[in-house]
Amino acid sequence: MSKTIAVIPGDGIGPEIMNATLRVIDALDCGLSYEFADAGVVALEKHGDLLPQATIDLIAKHTVALKGPLTTPIGGGFTSINVTLRRHFDLYANVRPAISFPGTKARYENIDIITVRENTEGAYLAEGQTLSEDGQVAQSIIRNTRKGSERIVRYAFEMARSKGRKKITAVHKANIMKTSSGLFLNVAREVAKEYADIEFNEMIVDNTCMQLVMNPYQFDVIVTTNLFGDILSDLCAGLVGGLGLAPGANIGKGAAIFEAVHGSAPDIAGKNIANPCALLLAAADMLDHLDMVAKGARVRQAIRDTMEARDRVTPDIGGTGSTETFADAIVERIRATA
Repeated sequence: MSKTIAVIPGDGIGPEIMNATLRVIDALDCGLSYEFADAGVVALEKHGDLLPQATIDLIAKHTVALKGPLTTPIGGGFTSINVTLRRHFDLYANVRPAISFPGTKARYENIDIITVRENTEGAYLAEGQTLSEDGQVAQSIIRNTRKGSERIVRYAFEMARSKGRKKITAVHKANIMKTSSGLFLNVAREVAKEYADIEFNEMIVDNTCMQLVMNPYQFDVIVTTNLFGDILSDLCAGLVGGLGLAPGANIGKGAAIFEAVHGSAPDIAGKNIANPCALLLAAADMLDHLDMVAKGARVRQAIRDTMEARDRVTPDIGGTGSTETFADAIVERIRATA
């Protein structure tokens, strides 16, 4: 196939890990070509805008984007670029796999959990935010909709079915937040009845946190609302060694943006020591999305083999290699399986 994707290198370590990732994709002979765009601080410096209209237009044109980490300046009234992109393109499904890889300092092995997080409503709408004149009372509205709840739960079930997953856990706080979380839970129960082939479970969010730490192997796919999904997906990343191995996909009907979940790490930018694996895993998920599942699997296997051999890996996972040498080792393994 021939497909052009939008590529946003990003800030800090973004250009370094993006260069490494594109080298790996090119080694697969995917037929992909790239059109580059700016966002974040680099865009602010070049164009006077954190998210230029040209970048939005490019994502809309190609419908698929691979994005490096972006920096939203603190203060100054700047809105999160990631939140802006999710709302603009209605990227309602945030999909975060947590998969164990060898050679990490993780406390567990053989973890394979996917968190499916509603990405556009809930607590992150930040509606009705008020602070009383005396500064004593702060308020913000949590708004979930039937439509938003249904499409995220249905997405989770359809994804589970397509990937051969066997169990979905809907995570909620309906015992206390009887309306907002209660609506989500009721809708999840309704949708689950349409998927008799997949086991359905429901769990209160605080218990979920405890159970993930005590016995993460009981989980397969987690589906939940925006705030809980943000927290739980980071907890799951902690089970497999941290955000350095955490890819994220933001998916809607008209567009999909794949990214590393971690930040731009300005303290190590330009030093060529950043681990590219989170963005590489996001790229593998992008290949799955583009119906190149076998190629996505080759990326994950090459990462696994490289980490197991501790071959030219970066210092964060105990190696003495660089971003470039890590990519070299992965590329060599991909070419060996061609």
